[in-house]
Formats: sequence, structure tokens, C-alpha cells
Amino acid sequence: MCSLGSILVARSARGICAILLGDDPDALLRELQNRFPKANLIGGDSAFEQLVAYVVGFVEAPHLGLDLPLDVRGTAFQQRVWQALLAIPAGSTASYTEIARKIGAPRAVRAVAAACAANPLAVAIPCHRVVRSDGALAGYRWGVERKRALLERERRGR
Repeated sequence: MCSLGSILVARSARGICAILLGDDPDALLRELQNRFPKANLIGGDSAFEQLVAYVVGFVEAPHLGLDLPLDVRGTAFQQRVWQALLAIPAGSTASYTEIARKIGAPRAVRAVAAACAANPLAVAIPCHRVVRSDGALAGYRWGVERKRALLERERRGR
């Protein structure tokens, strides 16, 4: 649990492969199982529990940064979008249109939004920093209120 609700952290041999936020821990587990259907899910040991605590600390205070290996799995297009999101400074935002332009696909605004929605690494890949062209908050996989809260935390932490 964190101040934004339930959090599920998963890692593979390559790094953190999921940070999921929500209200229902069972739904988060089902989402993880659907994303990695062949995975052998095991509980964490004390080292993993420390990793989870570190991730929760990052969610609570995103200005501290997250210095952990990530196992980011997605299509080539999703990877390009997610890389562009990592370049948005904490507390700042960019529009879906700006991201589409930045990756060299100016007409792919909806595809950029879809890539943001497919992001399995909440906060670590900061899709919460993407807004509509008019600056309004919209379409966050884990809820617009969580998006607002994350942006407020980042702005306070600067």
C-alpha cells in the first residue's frame, strides 16, 4: 500500500518489469498474470521487500529519483514513446502531440496515447506527465486523480 492506493511491484531477472497502481490488490495481481502469463509468481524475500519499499518511497517522493534496472517490454513504437517520456523533467508536462512530434511521428497522437496506456511501469516511466494539448489532465491508466497527485508531488518536490 501507498498513499495512492494499492501498489504491485514485480521484477524479472533483468529488473523491475511492473509497477501497478490501483484500488484492488487482486485486480493488480490479475493484471500482472495477464501481462506475464508464463511467469512463475513467487513471494518476495527480505531483499525484494526492500526493493518494494524503495519503489514505494519513490512513488511518495518522486523527486528523489528511481535508480533501479528496469525490464521494459513493449513494441518498438512503445519503446520510442516511453524513452521520450523519460526526458520530461519531474514536475513538468508535455502534450501527446508534443511527444508524437518528438519521436518523429507527428500524426501518431492516438498511438502515443495508446503507448502511454500500455505502460506497465507507473511513475518509473512517467506517463502521468503527458497531458492534452490544452493542458488538461486526461486518460491516465491508473486514474486521473492519481495523475494529479503525482504531478502535485513532483511540483512540490522541485
